[in-house]
Amino acid sequence: MNTQTATSSSDTRSPFLRQYEQLKEKYPETVLLFRSGDFYKAYREDAKTAERVLGIKRYVENDTQAGIYYYAFFPFHALDTYLPQLIRAGCRVAICDQLEPPRPRPTEVVTPSR
Repeated sequence: MNTQTATSSSDTRSPFLRQYEQLKEKYPETVLLFRSGDFYKAYREDAKTAERVLGIKRYVENDTQAGIYYYAFFPFHALDTYLPQLIRAGCRVAICDQLEPPRPRPTEVVTPSR
């Protein structure tokens, strides 16, 4: 994964996307669900996985710093529905709340039983 974590003045990515990418670097083998407000969001390959496994719509965004990337989201109250579907599909899932000030760390990591 080619992500940048610098927070220089030339970094135009949103603080949210920076936090997400920092966490994804630490938990690359998970589907990272990142809560912001009333929604859990997934980006890039995780968004593709969410679309395929959960049947939710995937969107595309073009960011001057991050380039073109995909994202998907669902309401936070639907986690009890979507998390078991991801686990049944064999995904490891990291669940994180957006933190202020930014200190990316997952709230929970859930893995399928073998």
